[in-house]
Amino acid sequence: MRAAPAGGYRGGMNEERFQPLADLSRAFSSLVAATSGPVVEVAARSRRSSSGVVWSADGLIVTVDHAIEREEPIVVGLADGRRVPAALLGRDPRLDLALLRAEATGLPTPVWSDLEDLAVGQLTVAVSRPGVNLRAVHGMLSDLREAWRTPWGGRVDRYLQTDIGAERGFSGSLLVDAAGAGLGLNTAGLLRGRSLTLPAATLARFVKAVLSHGRVPRAYLGLSAHPGTLPAALAEGAGQRVALVIVGVEAGGPAEQGGLLVGDALLSIAGQPTSDLRELQTLLEEETPGHPVAVRFVRAGEERELTVTLGGR
Repeated sequence: MRAAPAGGYRGGMNEERFQPLADLSRAFSSLVAATSGPVVEVAARSRRSSSGVVWSADGLIVTVDHAIEREEPIVVGLADGRRVPAALLGRDPRLDLALLRAEATGLPTPVWSDLEDLAVGQLTVAVSRPGVNLRAVHGMLSDLREAWRTPWGGRVDRYLQTDIGAERGFSGSLLVDAAGAGLGLNTAGLLRGRSLTLPAATLARFVKAVLSHGRVPRAYLGLSAHPGTLPAALAEGAGQRVALVIVGVEAGGPAEQGGLLVGDALLSIAGQPTSDLRELQTLLEEETPGHPVAVRFVRAGEERELTVTLGGR
């Protein structure tokens, strides 16, 4: 004779005992259904599709750059079953982002979270459409930090990592919280073996740049430099011991046109200290190409200042 199921009774299961799990299961299913409308299939490579998320009702789609192996033809599979052509508007490998324009209007968009109440341990769900069928996987927010830079220099407003892992087919998917608010776009293309989420603020900057310039312009000075220690007297006057010493100037570039020379020691740009290359890179990320900035530096033992108009590339 078989023993009765553990926790149940011979001839059936104790349904009341497992009702909370059944309710949780239905809640997850309802959450996926409610948030899947803005999630689309992106077919832009030969062997498999990826996902994307509707950014605006007029057909703007954000997806991951590594999913775009061909710039045409690109096909987007919508939640209502339609498959429509799309054009690539711009891409930024440093953020692993691409922007598409699908030939469709009236598309549903996510309700984005401001991330203010986000905390490690909160439940999340990734919703993807890497083909005709919808897919979903749940997990929790495993790491949350402030702004960071990708290995290629792209600036991300918050570091969001889940324990979902680098699931195949989930790059370009939408990450939502337990209330259904969008936390960002998932990618497995920035750090090996990790599922990271690019928040809405980062997506917004990327979309704005592509729509304004057709690409993501980066401000630059056109020089090479390395950190150097200032003499004690100069360091006291400048208020810092380390400066960036210019070792090369691009011919015809912004630095040369602005009057900077090899040997000048950069102290600050636009009022921000430049004691190492990371600080300089961060500063340029925040500036706009074509914008004039004040450059404070030391030349021949004297502190000076010039105005340099930043270039773009």
